[in-house]
Amino acid sequence: MKLLFKQRFFSWFDSYDIYDESGTIVYTVKGQLSWGHCLKIFDVNDNEVGIVKQQVFTFLPKFDIYINNQYVGCIKRELSFFKPQYTIDYCGWYVQGDILEWDYQVFNQSGNIIATVSKQIVNLTDTYELEMEIENALGVLMLVLAIDAEKCSRK
Repeated sequence: MKLLFKQRFFSWFDSYDIYDESGTIVYTVKGQLSWGHCLKIFDVNDNEVGIVKQQVFTFLPKFDIYINNQYVGCIKRELSFFKPQYTIDYCGWYVQGDILEWDYQVFNQSGNIIATVSKQIVNLTDTYELEMEIENALGVLMLVLAIDAEKCSRK
């Protein structure tokens, strides 16, 4: 399954539309006014299915993730000098990618690739292409949102 993750051009808060391969919106992400990033994910029926919420009083950025209002894990930036590294406390996943953070892969605890994320650099807003199995779609989306929000925090 491929998803196109595209930031909305005119938005006061972080807002994204997530499209499937046919161009149909499958998720909408709406940023909320809060200390730090708070991103709520809605399905096509406008049901809230996930939240990515930044913890604000931490040395390095940390994001809690919730599915159906239940805490399921977190994503935390680690201290590193040349390229960002993240600790993911969710399903045993980990991330490896390039120094510019435009392309990376998500692996399960067995070392198998479960998602490939590529940034499209010719767009006016942040746009990523996500390729994964359908059962991992929401988790991968939340991971990409947290990494993108962490990059925005550094700017």
